[in-house]
Amino acid sequence: MRIEIKSLHELPTIANTILNAFPDERIFLFYGDMGVGKTTFINALCEALDVQDHTSSPTFSIINEYASKHGPLYHFDFYRLKNETEAFDMGYEEYFYSGNYCFVEWPEKIANLLPSSYVKIKMEVTENQNRFMTVEKK
Repeated sequence: MRIEIKSLHELPTIANTILNAFPDERIFLFYGDMGVGKTTFINALCEALDVQDHTSSPTFSIINEYASKHGPLYHFDFYRLKNETEAFDMGYEEYFYSGNYCFVEWPEKIANLLPSSYVKIKMEVTENQNRFMTVEKK
């Protein structure tokens, strides 16, 4: 699935489209350059999943947990990890294999630890500053 995003106003619809396209998936991995809009889109996914808390980037905490009607939802930002051992130390497996939604920014930092099944979302900026999102199940 390839989606062009021309406006922030489209994000709620796109978030619902992706969640409906992958109703049984709980691990969503986000790839893209810094500033492409990964956190902004994850916020739209959280809203679509009825998260009532304020959502923000877990850049310094590495993980944020939010309550939703679907149970806990986890938002990871692995940008600051120095190596995969740090993901082990934080107990990443408990989150990834909990059956709860996990939205992961910078998954390339833990490439050897990724589960076998997930939704890959690659985000890119176009020349006119729109965004393209490529979404596929792995």
